[in-house]
Amino acid sequence: RGRRGDTVKILWADADGLCLFIKRLEEGQFVWPAVRDGKIAITRSQLAMLLDKLDWRQPKISRLNSLTML
Repeated sequence: RGRRGDTVKILWADADGLCLFIKRLEEGQFVWPAVRDGKIAITRSQLAMLLDKLDWRQPKISRLNSLTML
């Protein structure tokens, strides 16, 4: 994470090597969990929400519009 909270860096490893992903927001900040011992741990769902700039601490339930069949 960047010092301003607007950047996230993800290091991903597989059998062939390493890949570095970087995302920087033009506006706002990412919502980060508390840091413990210099590390954070998040689930896949939390990571997906973080990258979509959603507040993973307060997920909102999506209400689908009902469809009418003719």
